[in-house]
Amino acid sequence: MKVTENYMESRKLHKEGFSHENRVELEGSGKVLSNSLTSEQEQNDRKACDSKLLEKILERENMNLAFKRVKKNKGSHGIDKLGTDELLDYLKEHGAELTESLLLGGYTPKAVRRVEIPKNNGSKRKLGIPTVVDRVVQQAIH
Repeated sequence: MKVTENYMESRKLHKEGFSHENRVELEGSGKVLSNSLTSEQEQNDRKACDSKLLEKILERENMNLAFKRVKKNKGSHGIDKLGTDELLDYLKEHGAELTESLLLGGYTPKAVRRVEIPKNNGSKRKLGIPTVVDRVVQQAIH
């Protein structure tokens, strides 16, 4: 790649500390490239903000409200066959593990149970039913 002075000038960013070398690989550049325009401090601030949001979502009062919404809505069980009537016992036993996995970023929702619902015109509509635990997490985030 032929690098001219005009090209170099046009690639400069207006933010201090970020030159074109941070985003574009140039011949002879032995630097590690960044695909982010934010500084490390800004990334750390964002992570702290995300962490505070997650802590707010996982507050006991919010999780209790989420549980009550799922319980009130009733609904069908997911693929784990755990119903809303068994949810309280499950959360008493596994609630701390659930919260910890959410905080550490290791939580993965379970697969969704697929059912077909008849429509007025005779065809069927596919519906995905998450597990009740996943519904509690969704309600807590909501």
